[in-house]
Amino acid sequence: MRISVSSDLDEGVAPLLVAELRRRGHTVSTHGALRPGDRSDWAYCTEAAAREVAEGRAEQAVVCCWTGTGASIAANKLPGIRAALCTDAGTAQGARRWNDANVLALSLRLTSGPLLGEILDAWFAGEPSQDADDRENIRHLERIETTGATGTGQSAGGAK
Repeated sequence: MRISVSSDLDEGVAPLLVAELRRRGHTVSTHGALRPGDRSDWAYCTEAAAREVAEGRAEQAVVCCWTGTGASIAANKLPGIRAALCTDAGTAQGARRWNDANVLALSLRLTSGPLLGEILDAWFAGEPSQDADDRENIRHLERIETTGATGTGQSAGGAK
């Protein structure tokens, strides 16, 4: 699988992440502090990694920053991206299953090497749910992105 990876720092679990993904047989493209000459600010490098997924040049991305929150927020600004900040394997499994997440956001501060392995195992073992209600939620996210749908029967501007 082609996976785009970004980090605003080349420390902590970030270099281990790239090595682990390659060890698992994935083709990895790097951004930010993981790629010499790239802009490493979290919003910029996260956008570059998530854009590869949004444009079909990568199947998934893993984006990192100190807390993981900024990377998650930045990735989710792109249409078609469903980024999930995962701090444990159970959250990663649920994000893939119920949210059909295509971008994994990680905290450089919280994620240890052993925890990274557990999160990646759960992430890659996870399959999007085929349950009708779960699939409808994903379709609704797509409608929100394209039309501003609220799902309440009211316009996005509020009640009239």
